Amino acid sequence: MNEQKIKSDEHISIGKNIRDIRKLRGIGQTELARILQLDGVEITRESLVKIERGIQHIYASQLRAIKKALDTTYDELLK
Repeated sequence: MNEQKIKSDEHISIGKNIRDIRKLRGIGQTELARILQLDGVEITRESLVKIERGIQHIYASQLRAIKKALDTTYDELLK
């Protein structure tokens, strides 16, 4: 079964929201990637950079893990 990819559009910039919340929490990209990997999510720092820049789709499982790692809500990630 293929996992659903989520893509930002002109109204919602998921990557920018992730970056803004991550910086607000004082967490670096490498640190967030490690937290996600420890939670069982396959992601590299390079992939995280691409997601934050909006050049790479984010998988639903990655979004769920980022929400947990950044202690935020889907509303904040998808605003």
